[in-house]
Amino acid sequence: MPITVDIDVMLARRKMSVGELANRVGITPANLAVLKNGRAKAVRFTTLAALCEVLECQPGDLLRWEPGGAEDTEDGEDGAARGAGHA
Repeated sequence: MPITVDIDVMLARRKMSVGELANRVGITPANLAVLKNGRAKAVRFTTLAALCEVLECQPGDLLRWEPGGAEDTEDGEDGAARGAGHA
């Protein structure tokens, strides 16, 4: 996927654990792991806003677009449309 998630970078900068971040954001550690490992198909703006508030950062500090990802398609289909599993 051409979107890279940099939550690990911000966690390291803030010296915060995944469990602490999940607790402060109000999501499960498992759901946070899905997001931080780049397996999520979507993220709610309320979750993104909470992550930014707790980590004291901007959305661009957590998400990065990289062209030419392995899952890119010419017609814009996503993994779910091609039959990939949901995270």
